[in-house]
Amino acid sequence: MTDTLDPTETTEPQHSDAAHNDHHGPTDKQFIQVFVALAAITALEVALSYADVGVIFLPALLILMVVKFFTVVLVFMHVKYDNPLFGRLFYIGLVLALAVYIATLACFQFFAG
Repeated sequence: MTDTLDPTETTEPQHSDAAHNDHHGPTDKQFIQVFVALAAITALEVALSYADVGVIFLPALLILMVVKFFTVVLVFMHVKYDNPLFGRLFYIGLVLALAVYIATLACFQFFAG
């Protein structure tokens, strides 16, 4: 039997130094900025729960929830840099969660009257 592979050839792909220096995703500073923004949104949610804001309470919390969801999924879970299919799956999950939550609230409102 003869070996057709040349032992002097390398099978590893050749990468330039520029390709290794490309940063895939947020920097540490951006992660800290996003953390601070998420903490501020959480503080706003807690403040809203103690404030008497009337009918704006629930829509405001739902909007803040969606903003936090997108921030966590896009930045911390790196969906922004992955295959678009993964992003679509998360968005479908968000829509389903919102639909279930709103339907549940509607049922409680319906049974309360």
